[in-house]
Amino acid sequence: MTNHHVSLMQTVNVASVSAVEIVAKDFNALSDEELAVRYMQGDNKAFDMLLERSQTRLFSYILFIVRNHEVAEDIFQDTFVKAIVKLQQQEYAPKGKISAWLMRIAHNVIMDRFRNSKEKNSVDLLEDKKLEDMDSDTFSIEPIETLFINQQTLLEVKSLMDLLPATQREVVYMRFFQNLPFKEIAEITGVSINTSLGRMHYALQNLRKLIRKKNLNLNLV
Repeated sequence: MTNHHVSLMQTVNVASVSAVEIVAKDFNALSDEELAVRYMQGDNKAFDMLLERSQTRLFSYILFIVRNHEVAEDIFQDTFVKAIVKLQQQEYAPKGKISAWLMRIAHNVIMDRFRNSKEKNSVDLLEDKKLEDMDSDTFSIEPIETLFINQQTLLEVKSLMDLLPATQREVVYMRFFQNLPFKEIAEITGVSINTSLGRMHYALQNLRKLIRKKNLNLNLV
């Protein structure tokens, strides 16, 4: 191989690396929603970037709800398979947040799994019944600052959340650990704002009941 050929190959390799760097920088400048649109337009690398950005938050949400790492991995994979299919079928509307859209898919997969397994709760807890008929003024939802007095209380309460019904555990996680507004929680879980508020209301009641049952001395207001 001549020096000219070697030099040409090196130039091509440098150009290829530069092109990859340009693409990476281009993707980094895009929002998650723009990446989803690029993927729907046929750019597979855009989905790779979207997955890289979304996977930690989405997996944490799934794992918190299902409480089993292996099951969480299955649901995570099912969620992204469904997301790929929906994106390829142009079912994502760019006006909505892609993070909320992905969580909605994960929520549906989780709920299907729970329905199939007919999950039983380990304590007798209040279930969210007839929430659609209740007025939002019925519920008094304390802000996290008054509910969880310190970090230690938060950690101890988090361990009790495993005992809550899945729908209540989910709304507590979204509200307190992801700081989502109830409007967005309602959209992700496919229920009304009243139902989301009601689930939080019952979740807080159940947490207090669990604290009394376990004789814990927590500063839960």
